[in-house]
Amino acid sequence: MAFASSTFVKEIEKLKYIIKHGLCNRCGTCVGLSGGTIRFTDKTEEYLPNIIRDPGEELSKKIWNSCSGKGFDFKYYREIIYPVVNNFHSYIGSFNNIFIGYSCDEEIRNIASSGGIISAILIWLLGKKMIDGAVVLGMSDTEPWINKPFIARSRKEILNAAQSKYTISSVNEILPDIKTFNGNLAFVGLPGQVQSIRILQEAGDPSVMNIKYILGPFYGNTLHFSSIKSFIKAYGEKDYHSIKGIKFRHGQWPGNLHIEMNNGKIYELPKFHANYLIPFHIMKNSLLCTDFTNEFTDISAGDAWSPVYEERGKGFSMIISRSPAGQKILEMMTEERAICLNRISLNDAITMHSHGYDLKKRGAFIRIKFRRLFRMEVPDYGYTITGFSFSRYIMEILIDILFFLAGTMIARKMIEQISPERIGKIFEKARKIWKSKTYRIKRENLGNT
Repeated sequence: MAFASSTFVKEIEKLKYIIKHGLCNRCGTCVGLSGGTIRFTDKTEEYLPNIIRDPGEELSKKIWNSCSGKGFDFKYYREIIYPVVNNFHSYIGSFNNIFIGYSCDEEIRNIASSGGIISAILIWLLGKKMIDGAVVLGMSDTEPWINKPFIARSRKEILNAAQSKYTISSVNEILPDIKTFNGNLAFVGLPGQVQSIRILQEAGDPSVMNIKYILGPFYGNTLHFSSIKSFIKAYGEKDYHSIKGIKFRHGQWPGNLHIEMNNGKIYELPKFHANYLIPFHIMKNSLLCTDFTNEFTDISAGDAWSPVYEERGKGFSMIISRSPAGQKILEMMTEERAICLNRISLNDAITMHSHGYDLKKRGAFIRIKFRRLFRMEVPDYGYTITGFSFSRYIMEILIDILFFLAGTMIARKMIEQISPERIGKIFEKARKIWKSKTYRIKRENLGNT
């Protein structure tokens, strides 16, 4: 990124350039570090940082250096964070072991969207006094339609923040609270948020020095808040301010998109059917993220998408221990029967999430290559993956055309004229057809690094 590397351009101007050219991943770091000079003022719209006034030269440099939207050197930080971890795969990152598991506490497992692993770890760490709080993502008390990060200090607060949130979040805007917190913290974030925390830790920044453990979910994509507005509009609800509460994985695994209104009405759709919102409201920047399994955490986890586990219900997670500290936590929790784990092979892990690896490793690098062809700015991750088949390029072109057309205002308005139940069923059938037609392309040489 020639512009970004220029020493003759002020950092605040570089940051404006990143925002303008679609590289901002909304991690919230610039807002959290800015001392109020940068804010999110449109969380129900584009959800972009608004530079209220110049933070000053020194603070602007810190903000710029910690911005993960411009890129993140995977190789450099892998060597710093995991110097003694021997296992590595270019799709998964550094790791000690890979497991399938779930929380042995039925309440945690039932409330969480998958196996409840991340919630279980946080609650266990609190109980052992290894942390005094956990940075998690919940929903705002005053604006229950908006995500809001907070520091949980109890089991109840952690469980209130359980389940995935699929609309844009900016966890790192809570950095001032992290800095002033009296005690040790665990941090839960998406890849871009985690990457910025790692940059700040490596720089020795005081805002993150009390973060002792970093956990994170697997990451596919993020939706604009327009997805929620469009969903309720299809039911005749025009004012999102009438929303009383939102759960994205409500009920029995895999859960339902569940929205309750102040008038008592409830609108609910199975998760896989609610995925029809993705092509119409996806945050385009999430398609440039190459980190599916949250590679720079101590422990990361995501749904175990495999028929052998899906048929059992309740929810199972694939868990990756990365750092020695993360591995030790899992071992201790297993001994105490706080979690139930079974180790799986690397090949099983690749097969289980083949769609995710194809989307984030193959697809993202093809999209980055396309953007370069059109002289568009791209993030720099310090590595590339190449050697894709011609058919995979064609598949990506079809996907990009779909996202472009579905993201137009006309397409969004048209889809709102169809009931979510009907379009959800159509989408699910279309998804199954697409999966069967692209099965060979997605898995061709998938295990190669």
